[in-house]
Amino acid sequence: MELMQVNGVRLEVQRLAPSRRAGSGDARGAGAGNPPAGPARPGPPAGGLAPLVFLHEGLGSVSLWRDWPQRLCDATGRAGVVYSRRGYGRSDPVPDVRSVGRLRPDYMHREALDVLPALLAGLGINTPVLVGHSDGATIALLHASRHTVAACVVMAPHVVVEDVSVRSIAQAREAYLAAGLRERLARHHADVDGAFWQWNDIWLDPAFRSFDIRAECAAITAPLLAIQGEDDEYGTMAQIDEIARATPHTRLLKLAACGHSPQRDQPEAALAAITAFLAS
Repeated sequence: MELMQVNGVRLEVQRLAPSRRAGSGDARGAGAGNPPAGPARPGPPAGGLAPLVFLHEGLGSVSLWRDWPQRLCDATGRAGVVYSRRGYGRSDPVPDVRSVGRLRPDYMHREALDVLPALLAGLGINTPVLVGHSDGATIALLHASRHTVAACVVMAPHVVVEDVSVRSIAQAREAYLAAGLRERLARHHADVDGAFWQWNDIWLDPAFRSFDIRAECAAITAPLLAIQGEDDEYGTMAQIDEIARATPHTRLLKLAACGHSPQRDQPEAALAAITAFLAS
C-alpha cells in the first residue's frame, strides 16, 4: 500500500501482480503499460496485457474490495491497481465535507475526467481496463466516453437517479446514525464521517435528481460489459438496459440471487464472466 500524490492530494493506492497467467485476453491496448509490480508473486509477468484499474463504490475503499481484485488479476493474468478516492480509505480527507467541501452534482464527472487521468498518468498506464462498481462504475463509463480504454466492466452502475436509489440511500442514513453502520465502516475509512456524508448528502440533494449520463454512454466505443444483480436495492435493470440502448455493443449480465455488489454476492459468476469477456 502507498500514498500517491495526484493533483495535490494523497490517494491510497495498492498495486497488484497476477500470481499466474490464466488467459491471453484480447483487450491489450497498444502501449497499455503495466504498473510497477508490488511484492513478488509466483508466475510469469502480465506481459502486454492492459492492466485492471478498480474503481470503488460510494462508500468503498481499497480494503472494502477485500481479495476480489487480486482474484480477478490472477484469473485474467493481468496486473491491477486499486485506489481509494479522496475522502475514502486512507486517502486525504475532504475538509468541511458538509459545507464548503460538499460534493456537487458533477462529482463523478470530475473524478472521471480530472482525477483518474492524472492517476493513470502517474502510474504510467496509457490504456487500462476499467473495472468499476456502483459510483465507480459510473466513473468508469464517464472516463471511457472521453478517453481511450482497452475495455470497460461496470457492476451496478448508475446512469440515472431512480426512486429506489434515493429510498435506499435515505435508509442508509438511518443505519449510519442508529444501526451500527458507522462502526462497520470505521474499519475501512480514516475519516468515516467524511466518507459517509460526502456520499449520502449529494445523493439526497434534490439538485442531483436530474443526474443522467445516457448521452455520455453513447460515446463509448471500447468493449463494454455491464453486470447487474436482480435484487439490487440501489437500482433496477433499467440502469444497464439504458446503457445497452445508448451503446448497442454492450454485453449484459443479469445475475439472480444478487444484490448491489456482484463481487460479493456472486463472486464466482462475476469472475467467470469478466475473465471470459476479456479473453474474447
